Amino acid sequence: MRAIQLTAVNQLEVRDVPDPVPAAGEVVVKISAAALNHRDVWIKLGQYAGLKFPCIPGSDGVGEVVEAGAELEPGEWVGRRVIINPSFGWGLSEAAQGADFSILGLPRNGTLAEKIAVPVEQLSLAPAHLSDEEAAALPLAGLTAWRAVMTRAQVKGGERVLIGGIGGGTALFALQFAVAAGAEVWVTSSSAEKIARARALGARGGFDYTRPGWAEAAAKEVAEEAGGLFDVIIDSAGGPGFEALIDLAAPGGRIAFFGATRGNPPVLPMRKVFWRQLSLLGTTMGSPADWAAMLATVTRQQIHPVVSEVFPFERAAEAFALMERGGQFGKIVMKP
Repeated sequence: MRAIQLTAVNQLEVRDVPDPVPAAGEVVVKISAAALNHRDVWIKLGQYAGLKFPCIPGSDGVGEVVEAGAELEPGEWVGRRVIINPSFGWGLSEAAQGADFSILGLPRNGTLAEKIAVPVEQLSLAPAHLSDEEAAALPLAGLTAWRAVMTRAQVKGGERVLIGGIGGGTALFALQFAVAAGAEVWVTSSSAEKIARARALGARGGFDYTRPGWAEAAAKEVAEEAGGLFDVIIDSAGGPGFEALIDLAAPGGRIAFFGATRGNPPVLPMRKVFWRQLSLLGTTMGSPADWAAMLATVTRQQIHPVVSEVFPFERAAEAFALMERGGQFGKIVMKP
């Protein structure tokens, strides 16, 4: 079969590799569409823990089950259109992942291949209202956003929510889930075009975080329009800008974060945090219960993931380059 394979740091090839063989309790899925995440880029750049080469990256995938391993009844799954939960070995606690937790695409070979073998418990029927490209866009980013917005921050109707870095897949899912919950949502971006497109998806407004004094202006605008600061803030950047988020949080507010692309905050104003009763909520991926709840909401609310561009495997280098420069609005999808 053909697969996108990383053979070393920054060495990306499309090559022939052996077909996967399902172990007991596994099935083989013929991939119809897969999608990229920043995780794949970090692996390519050698900036991820537990690197091994060669590897087939990719955490997102949808396709048809074509083979069932031992201990499974082929008729139960073969021929079904399925979506793959990339959160492996979560464990028994809903509070946090366990010691055996891993993410599809490293160390296990991922979805950027014509076929993949996965345990049957990682499968769900793909939502019928989604195209293959939309379904492929959903798993990792959708699950991460769901846990951040709904499980950790527990966004409720009428609350004010700020979502940073709109345009990336996870931020867009956070916007869609918060809007579906009835929240009033604002966004940040360095691109006026991305803010305008977020408004079309239901955002009330947006702010350019590259402008000096943007946080003070945002606080003034939201106070005038909505009568207060943000009840919930969703962040994936960290770094020097994190201190501004503390100032934008309403008393009793919650800040949920699942990344640190700009590194650790140089300053954490603890007096502001405790005096204003703020909650800082770290979050990663999601549990099987989060996965089920996310899929149920996507189906019930008929939510369509935002797909930025679709590339064939042969143009993998272009797709990775697009994600590295942050030029996408939505998910970058790959098709065998």
